[in-house]
Amino acid sequence: MTTPMDVAEHVDSYFVCATPRTGSSLLLGLLETTGVAGRPQAYFREPDEPLWADRWRIPRTSDGGFDYADYMRAALDAGRTENGVFGAKLMWGTLGEVVDKLRTVYPDLAGEDVRLLNRACGRTRFVYLRRDDVLAQAVSWLRAEQTNAWYIGGNGEIGDTGGKGRPPSFDSNRIGQLIRLIDEHNTAWEEWFTSFGIQQHVVRYEELDADMIGVTQGILDFLGLDLPDGHVIVPRHKRQADELNGQWIDRYRTEPAE
Repeated sequence: MTTPMDVAEHVDSYFVCATPRTGSSLLLGLLETTGVAGRPQAYFREPDEPLWADRWRIPRTSDGGFDYADYMRAALDAGRTENGVFGAKLMWGTLGEVVDKLRTVYPDLAGEDVRLLNRACGRTRFVYLRRDDVLAQAVSWLRAEQTNAWYIGGNGEIGDTGGKGRPPSFDSNRIGQLIRLIDEHNTAWEEWFTSFGIQQHVVRYEELDADMIGVTQGILDFLGLDLPDGHVIVPRHKRQADELNGQWIDRYRTEPAE
């Protein structure tokens, strides 16, 4: 079990724990503009790790891979602000991948997920981002999945924002699948927090959408960080939802998945 940290205790790192289409990219951008909450990105999404490794010029092994300890050090360097605080995003599936890889670096801590993260990243806290309107989240996820446009704006993310997929098309069965997947992943996050005695800071998308500055300031308070004088918190990402999202939500309510 972990010992919950006092809010005022110095923090070395934090993870935004989320599911897709909860405003996580928006929140990461807001946190970066504080200048004290790291430069949070999705550094540990497995398909993107080779791209980050190339950006950071990590030496490749004979089989074309890279040493994960080297990768973690490079991620920490890239994701820290001058005060030494590191931030990153983890989706539910990504957490397991990171923990599995860290076990190869710190085999003495196998099975101790939080201790592994603390060993690699220092004293770590967790922000849990979720969305109350799971139907709206599933509709947003379906559109992003189809169009491959996952965010608009940003600041140096690795990922495709060009919308090079196919045109959006209503699919009630896929929406239903995504609703179930979101519920499963939310349950998994909550069970993981409970199993390791974690006192996470909960943020809801609806709160973030209504008060971006207040929510961001609340996270700084949770991390024990002060916004520098004269610093302004500003969004770096643009809203993607439009009338089509609302039409699909209404249609799903009358034509639910089989």
